[in-house]
Amino acid sequence: MPRPYSDDLRWRAIESVEEGASRHEAAERFEVSPSTVINWLRRWRDHGNAAAMPSGGSVSRLEQHAEWFLSLVARQPDLTLDEVVAAKAKRRIGGSRSAVSRFYIRHNITFKKKACAPRSKTELMWPAHAGSGFDGKACLTLPGWCLSTRLLPPPRWCG
Repeated sequence: MPRPYSDDLRWRAIESVEEGASRHEAAERFEVSPSTVINWLRRWRDHGNAAAMPSGGSVSRLEQHAEWFLSLVARQPDLTLDEVVAAKAKRRIGGSRSAVSRFYIRHNITFKKKACAPRSKTELMWPAHAGSGFDGKACLTLPGWCLSTRLLPPPRWCG
């Protein structure tokens, strides 16, 4: 997005018109479009200021309910994002699931996966995985708790 014209340029163009130059002459002198000078003059006469308006950024409608969203997670820290969205719908607060997710990300709150079911008692683990615990990367699930770390059956040879 382009940057706004400087306040100095705006004031010089306004002063030029106030001293008797036409809007088109001022625009030609300062190398801007006539509509730009016209808009600057209109803002200066209506509001007493021709400074650039703030640009960029937006405020989520969920920020109006920030206290409720933050207290909800403070009371029940193990809520999933879908449970928060369901609670939001019960209170008739508008917004999508992704808007709720972005709200919590802005407030440095993330939803982590919950641990899987307890370790299977019927399946054996590969010796390399047994007792490996939390080494390598930080995770919430122990290696034996999920299907992806269970021992695969031996291959059947056709013959």
